[in-house]
Amino acid sequence: MKTLEPYTIGMGDRFAHQGRAQLRAVLEAWDLGLTPHPVWNKSNREHTIVHSRPEDLRAEADSAVNALLWNRPYYVDADHIGLKTVDAFTGSADFFTLDVADFVGKPGGDSVRFEKFIAPWGKQVNVPGLDRPLTLDAQALAGATSKFLKAMSEAGAIYRHIASAKGTGEFVTEVSVDETDSPQTPDELFLILAMLAMEKVPVQTIAPKFTGRFNKGVDYSGDVARFEKEFDEDLAVVAFAIREFGLPASLKLSVHSGSDKFSIYPAINRLIKKHGCGLHVKTAGTTWLEEVIGLAEAGGEGLAIAKEIYAGAHARFDELTGPYATVIDIDPARLPPVAEVASWSADQYVRTLRHDRGCPDYNPHFRQLIHVGFKVAAELGARYTGALKAHADIVGANVTHNLLERHIKPIFG
Repeated sequence: MKTLEPYTIGMGDRFAHQGRAQLRAVLEAWDLGLTPHPVWNKSNREHTIVHSRPEDLRAEADSAVNALLWNRPYYVDADHIGLKTVDAFTGSADFFTLDVADFVGKPGGDSVRFEKFIAPWGKQVNVPGLDRPLTLDAQALAGATSKFLKAMSEAGAIYRHIASAKGTGEFVTEVSVDETDSPQTPDELFLILAMLAMEKVPVQTIAPKFTGRFNKGVDYSGDVARFEKEFDEDLAVVAFAIREFGLPASLKLSVHSGSDKFSIYPAINRLIKKHGCGLHVKTAGTTWLEEVIGLAEAGGEGLAIAKEIYAGAHARFDELTGPYATVIDIDPARLPPVAEVASWSADQYVRTLRHDRGCPDYNPHFRQLIHVGFKVAAELGARYTGALKAHADIVGANVTHNLLERHIKPIFG
């Protein structure tokens, strides 16, 4: 089993042009005494939309590492895959995010076997750091098995499928249950980890659904104090599950849609230090948004492309927002008219898109629509990627600054 380092940051890149800019942020963080390791990630959905292949992401990561002389571990993540999509990634990825959220609440799994597995822990479990015992009585077990057992059985099947292709020691396993209808309680997280242990999945990061909204590319929406308490409890459960179930010592929480969640970064920072534990954060979409910001700043053709992306996304609102309905909140009434945006200066466009909560022009509805509008850019083909090359310096500077100053420093610093 590859052993994942304590601090890792997932860096997505829709168009495979920002690998070096992203890695510069990580290198500068190490110069400051921070120690995140890079994980380049891209989902099957994103590959399909931009017509790229999983091996393209590996090539981008390897190229950046070689160019900037990075000599520490790094990873390429097959993000949000299942049995139907994983085979395309086994040759190039060494980190696999097993997305089993679609199986939550579905019937299946060996409940008798699981009840025997969990029986030694009794009906209540005292976890250090929690102000109450975990409840494992018959009602709680029945609820958890009907809700999660099929999903964790599926995680086991995906893991074994990857292991048969790559070998058990050649990759990192993450399990994702964040795209579900409701957050998991500490009791449920404990039982999810027990199910994974029973399935002999050497899970190293677990991505639960937390309370509040983790919308794409914008700040956390919810009760920050409640999130902090929940995150604290989840960290305690993870540490306890490592000891009780023999899960990998490197197991840690993973925060999905973690980009731009500025209001909860201080709590996350405090708690990982309090518990002395690791953390994985995925920041995929924020890089794409910084590309658009950089092009707009460049003016001329770059600004024209940025405006076209908005116009195209606005015209295809239902098509582009539909696949992301659970992770965006866009009020169409608060989107500026396309004709108005067409008249904007570069500065106006950037102020509206850049995630600066202190700027009166910042519009989170505009930002979220651009976030899901990368299909429009993909359809521009060489015109879009050519603009990225032509303005590589200004785009790259935005990517590096955003990742380092707004993400790595507040989270890990």
